[in-house]
Amino acid sequence: MTAELLIYTGSAMPFLWGLAHLFPTRSVIRGFGDISADNRNIVAMEWVTEGVALMFLGTLVATVTVVDPRATVSGIVYLASSACLVVLATVSLSTGFKIAFLPFKLCPLIFSSSAALILLGWWLL
Repeated sequence: MTAELLIYTGSAMPFLWGLAHLFPTRSVIRGFGDISADNRNIVAMEWVTEGVALMFLGTLVATVTVVDPRATVSGIVYLASSACLVVLATVSLSTGFKIAFLPFKLCPLIFSSSAALILLGWWLL
């Protein structure tokens, strides 16, 4: 049960962070100032895409855990999702971490912690 709780916590973190990503989309775009319509659409697309991708990762991990956390496919999902979160943490560390806005500095911590919780939970199964 502790192992599954760790996995569920690790899956909830990117899901909730992705959901939180979606709400400020308009204000984030406005924060870029006077940019072309194409650039506004690109920023909106990328911002929403990251939020949806994070929600998908969290949902996928939670779903395979509900179905059968010990199944081979669940292990593959845990590994692949954790690898994706580590890549996102690395990208965030080298880009968003340099921005003064605090939530950008939290991304690497949230992504890497989530990956660690998922992997630890899987290891404890």
